[in-house]
Amino acid sequence: MDELTRWAQRSIARGSRSFALASRLFDPATRRRACLLYAWCRHCDDVIDGQEGGQGRVGEREPAALRLAELTRCTRAAISEKQSSINAFGAISAVVHETRMPEAYLLTHLAGYAMDVHERRFRHIEDTLDYCHHVAGVVGEMMAVVMGVLPENHNLLRRAADLGIAFQLTNIARDVFDDAALGRCYIPEDWLAEASIPPGDHVRPEHRGALVGIVGRLLDLADAYYASAREGAQRLPRRSGRAVLAAADIYAAIGAKVRAAGPSAWDHRQGTSIAEKMRFVVSAFLTPHLATPLPPRPPLWKKGDTPDWTPPALTSPPPS
Repeated sequence: MDELTRWAQRSIARGSRSFALASRLFDPATRRRACLLYAWCRHCDDVIDGQEGGQGRVGEREPAALRLAELTRCTRAAISEKQSSINAFGAISAVVHETRMPEAYLLTHLAGYAMDVHERRFRHIEDTLDYCHHVAGVVGEMMAVVMGVLPENHNLLRRAADLGIAFQLTNIARDVFDDAALGRCYIPEDWLAEASIPPGDHVRPEHRGALVGIVGRLLDLADAYYASAREGAQRLPRRSGRAVLAAADIYAAIGAKVRAAGPSAWDHRQGTSIAEKMRFVVSAFLTPHLATPLPPRPPLWKKGDTPDWTPPALTSPPPS
């Protein structure tokens, strides 16, 4: 195993136990590429949050915008040069050139960080879903390409994006209070207005009951996306499909725990135990692989249903 792969596997072990477990179901080549892709995504997330290299969180908009611009520059360079001295960009360079990964996927993902950097407002559920696609749906598409899905297979890639959207909706439901502490809210403003919750007040104790109902709506939507994604996962290469099904079930269970906990859902971070994860892995292995054509996709929101969001112009760095 080369040093770059070892670095990527350490990144996964630190960042996501669920993904680390599910990735063990891949064949060795797919697992290596999935780890490299995950490590680049993790690096981008840490850089935007100002945590790369053990730094404390940095919240000022201008520095974050400049960090995003540098991430974009380095990513473009890694794509064109096929190598980089920085592990994260060496990792994504290897993935792109081994899989024909479309550059547009990477840039779409980076545009998702711009939504946080520039504090995009989420007025309607379509805005929230557009964010979910950028930060997670397109990662599902990239993972599918890593698993051998051709970039031209739009029907299957759309189901992969559905899984990423479901994951992110689950994250939003689970992390409402954590996000609020960072000054972020991904719940649609019109949903809050329907519940008579003023902007920014959704985590106040007097709104906890209404918040439970709103989060339930998010989780209902997540469940619909999980169902669509599972239909696609059963048509992936057998080992990859099992890994995806296991990951989907593990994450959907987190959403189920948030729902079941009601008003106390955010008293502690919801998650799944090792025993629960292993049960989902076994269940995934028992799920049949399907060679039949994909049924029609449910009428769920998809990329392209919402006009592209345009961030404000990035502030240029001062001349040196």
